[in-house]
Amino acid sequence: MDFESVAEGLQFPEGPVAMADGSVIVVEIRRGTLTRIPPDGSTEIIADMGGGPNGAAIGPDGAMYVCNNGGFEYHDVEGLCIPGHAPADYETGRIERVDLATGEVTRLYDNCEGRPLRGPNDIVFDAHGGFYFTDLGKSWPRKRDTGAVYYALPDGSKIVEIEHSLVTPNGCGLSSDGKYLYYADTVPGRLWEYEILAPGEVAMRTPLGGLKAQLVTTLPGLQYLDSLAVTAAGNICVATILNGGVSSITPGGEVTHYATGDPLTTNICFGGEDMRDAWITASGTGKLLKARWPEPGLKLNFNA
Repeated sequence: MDFESVAEGLQFPEGPVAMADGSVIVVEIRRGTLTRIPPDGSTEIIADMGGGPNGAAIGPDGAMYVCNNGGFEYHDVEGLCIPGHAPADYETGRIERVDLATGEVTRLYDNCEGRPLRGPNDIVFDAHGGFYFTDLGKSWPRKRDTGAVYYALPDGSKIVEIEHSLVTPNGCGLSSDGKYLYYADTVPGRLWEYEILAPGEVAMRTPLGGLKAQLVTTLPGLQYLDSLAVTAAGNICVATILNGGVSSITPGGEVTHYATGDPLTTNICFGGEDMRDAWITASGTGKLLKARWPEPGLKLNFNA
């Protein structure tokens, strides 16, 4: 597969959102911004958010909803930007709303029933107008939070915890029929699936282990899973770290890998008239890549 470098010099880009005007909006986690990239590869800062803006999605009101992980320490190693532990100025994770016209940032959630959000990572809206998001947690030299998956409403009125004490929940996405929620577990290299019973309510899939999710597959060898996007045919495309690229995984667990050349490939989204334009964040090298995917991606709710 051929990958075109559309923009370079980005500061750990993630969370790409393909817009109807041909631009792509990304977060720059290290820079703390929400950034628009037009087709010519230039950059325009929409909002200076601080912390660590991460996953992003358009909501039913046309605003951008952003998972802010609170920030990382960064290390520059052999030309790559590598995120590490929580920074010294870390305060909290949060969910924020950004008005794309004005750049105004509004904090919606920083806790769930008094329990602080730690490192919100990725987000997807359902057809009802609510959103699921993952919380990866934060790490320090000798301790690490466990993660969780949540459901919330965009008006700030409701947030519920779906499951907690997870390892490192990262990317999330919905199946084409909206009946299943997928999430990628970074460090174990596993892809999980929830069966959705109602908005914010999932079935118990693995009773023996006390898990609400069911395992789709575990990728072989040492490779970490990051964020994901789903195709119209139902395949789950997961960005992989170390084995830098994107792995297309069928619901049955069959895997096809597409290497990008960046060991910190983190995100993918789909756009274009035929939904075959794949936008991929090569975060280690600070690039936004574009490729023609073998199949159309799934159109997201509320993203025109």
